[in-house]
Amino acid sequence: MTLYNDLLTQLADKLGPNGLLTAPDAIAPYCRDWRGLFQGQALAVLRPASTQELSDALALCASYPTPPNIVPQGGNTGLCGGATPNAEGANIVVSLSRMRAIGPLDTTDNTLAVEAGATLQAAQEAAAAEGMVLPLSIASEGSAQIGGIVATNAGGSKALRYGSARELVAGIEAVCIDGAKLDLMRSLRKDNTGYALRQLLVGSEGTLAIVTKALLRVQPAPNVREVAFCALPDDTAVLHLFRIAQQRASGNLEAFEYISGTAMNVATTYVEGLSLPFVESAPAYVLLELAGQDAALRETLEAILEQALEEECVIDAVLAENQSQAQALWRLREEQSEAQRLAGASIKHDISVPVPDVPELLARATRECTALMPDVRVAPFGHIGDGNIHLNIVQPATMPADVFLKEGKALTEAIHAAVKALDGSFSAEHGVGQLKTDLMETWRGGKELELMRRIKAAFDPEGRLNPGKVLP
Repeated sequence: MTLYNDLLTQLADKLGPNGLLTAPDAIAPYCRDWRGLFQGQALAVLRPASTQELSDALALCASYPTPPNIVPQGGNTGLCGGATPNAEGANIVVSLSRMRAIGPLDTTDNTLAVEAGATLQAAQEAAAAEGMVLPLSIASEGSAQIGGIVATNAGGSKALRYGSARELVAGIEAVCIDGAKLDLMRSLRKDNTGYALRQLLVGSEGTLAIVTKALLRVQPAPNVREVAFCALPDDTAVLHLFRIAQQRASGNLEAFEYISGTAMNVATTYVEGLSLPFVESAPAYVLLELAGQDAALRETLEAILEQALEEECVIDAVLAENQSQAQALWRLREEQSEAQRLAGASIKHDISVPVPDVPELLARATRECTALMPDVRVAPFGHIGDGNIHLNIVQPATMPADVFLKEGKALTEAIHAAVKALDGSFSAEHGVGQLKTDLMETWRGGKELELMRRIKAAFDPEGRLNPGKVLP
């Protein structure tokens, strides 16, 4: 700390009393991820109130004889430790939580300007107040910040229709490690003037520059929503139902969420008040939502289910009659993560494969995991419409958690082997962070990884921005 006392004094003078945290108890929450997997250390937490303040602070850090590492952190809701400082070296965490201005919203261009510290929920509410919708939905939207949303290319349940964050980012403002400001807030639909630098920053996990503002694409809010929950005979039938829904619902298919029979059994067992709307359980379930301006969407959803029942890819189905029932059906999907937490230790896999290969992935993963550990609970769920499955493994009820986690490496290796054989990805929407950097050499090695390193060096020559993340 002594080495950096002068720097911290200068930063405090520049940012004011609310702009710098140095007390150990104030810094502590910024030094661990919310899952408790990583614990780091930091000299201080920068809390700039504007892009200019951040620019000045980073320029000051860069000019210091021994520049510290800079670790950007949004709402700290990530699952891979991508916003947690390491346990070694001199780290300064940057929190943009004071930068939360929202607007203006342009209803002609359908864009909304949002500062990086605003939460996704706040941005959604601002859009809704103008009759628009920001079509990105994730479980942590009440605390996840826009800067982190952009930096991690967040996905969620509506990516099927609208894409992940990358497809919704029309412009970006960012600050580089040397304090230089990067203004990419052009909302042009067509702009072929060189490399699309904003797309490099989306999904870069804070390793290239710090996002301070984003211009997000919004849509007119749908006035009709129809939700159904379906029981299916097997995982292959899920794809059959998906094809029917695509053909009949056209551009109104808002969500198509899959839950395995095992995952649903875990949820109804461990989550109080959660129950199936069917008399008997099934091997697989799908939550289906249509949304749009067409009052006939109810008839469309009924036609989808009628065809699915006739072709025997659906065993039973219920339709929500009002918003309260729709929320109750959505809860069957949204409680999956919490249910698995209550059930004990779990090993999480956020993977993706081509949509037609999802049933093969599920069959192979289940077969190989149960061969390795007969009583293990393979409990996948996820966004089957875009091939993203949260292929989680829950500890056997009769096995201690520490034993399960110790022996779990073989389960992960089996799942990753199945994903790789199907030309999939080991991280569909959660990113790499510091949790999965060891996989990059095998999965993204050779020229691809070499070019990634060169891009990193171009933005951050000394490797001080969020070190130890993404790249091995």
